[in-house]
Amino acid sequence: MPVRLDKVPATALRSSRPRIWLWLGLLPLFLLIGMAAGVLFSTQSLDQQPSSFWKMVFGVPMAIWGVLGFVRLAGYIGQQSVADGWDEARQEDLTRRIRRGRRSQQVLGMSLYTALREPYVQPAAQLDSLLNKNQAIKTQPSSQGETTLHSRLPARSDETVEAMLCRVLGEVLGDMAQALAPLPHNQPLTLLLDVDSPLQRNELRRLWEKAWFDSSIRQSCEFIDGDGLSAVDQWLDQRITDQALLMVVALQIAPSQPTGTAEAAVGLLFGNRLTQTTLPPLAYLHRPEQAREPDTESSLLYATRQALDWVPVEAKSIEQVWQVGIDRQRDASIPVILTDLGLPSKPKQGLCDLDALLGHPGHVSPWLAIAAATQNLQRGVGPQFIFSGEPSVEAGLWCTVVMPAPPLSR
Repeated sequence: MPVRLDKVPATALRSSRPRIWLWLGLLPLFLLIGMAAGVLFSTQSLDQQPSSFWKMVFGVPMAIWGVLGFVRLAGYIGQQSVADGWDEARQEDLTRRIRRGRRSQQVLGMSLYTALREPYVQPAAQLDSLLNKNQAIKTQPSSQGETTLHSRLPARSDETVEAMLCRVLGEVLGDMAQALAPLPHNQPLTLLLDVDSPLQRNELRRLWEKAWFDSSIRQSCEFIDGDGLSAVDQWLDQRITDQALLMVVALQIAPSQPTGTAEAAVGLLFGNRLTQTTLPPLAYLHRPEQAREPDTESSLLYATRQALDWVPVEAKSIEQVWQVGIDRQRDASIPVILTDLGLPSKPKQGLCDLDALLGHPGHVSPWLAIAAATQNLQRGVGPQFIFSGEPSVEAGLWCTVVMPAPPLSR
């Protein structure tokens, strides 16, 4: 579940300190009241009063003044003790939340295939095309035969959707096999599989088993249910001390409504910083933060600031911003947020709109941006920031920071 710092209770209300000059001023007043009462109710003249009279006239007011002063001081000390206890417990709760919020995962391997990745071409050329803002989205025939605006993965002649899906799965798992090769065969591996294709569930399962067998990955995997970055958020909360690695394989191929979409395939391998020491991390993915109100700039601004604070990193340190999977209505909020916070460090050069270049990648959106940001970090650039959406327009945008791994951990 999200870490909510705004739900931490406020500090305790504290009463004001006893004012010494006020209490010193009350003492003569009490004495005057005592003397007036003695004169008013006495039947003898003042020069005939015994010493006990003067003791009562001055002693009783002083005693009352002392008791009231003691009660006020004791009450103040008691209230301060209660407030100190509340604030101490609040600070401990805040510290626990901040520590939990600032958890991160290692990015140990990545695989990225879009329409900009030509066969038998190095992955670096694809990243260059993205950073140079080369558009792959165009009006062309879709896998369903209709001509519409979208981007497609490079396909072989007369290749069916089933054959293409099997081939792309094999390419992604082949990349993941290289990342997993140094690990022992009994390394626990958890898999989040998210595939958007026209194939039925049983057909997809058959293709997956074939691609997994052909990939020569020695580790066995345990499937988990999840949806986008909420799965990462949940993993950081519940499984940060696990020995298991988290592998994400996400594909969108031949979507049923192709207009404005992008075919893409992504593989990512994540490890826990507390338990994984074998593989050198490529980057660190910090806790994602989701805007709680999907249609307000203030909510997105809060989520952006919180995502930066989870690292923590200053906005001016962000060298590249990626946005993906964002509908047009909320797309207009991004420039406002970037201007308010002053990111990226080079506004005209450091913003890459993947939707404008490729189309909407659907469920693949956050993973596509994380893979691209990780690959970009291998070139020695600074921190990357990601705005990503979900297929549901009712869901708020996600804000995520991907940080370079320290040189000693590579």
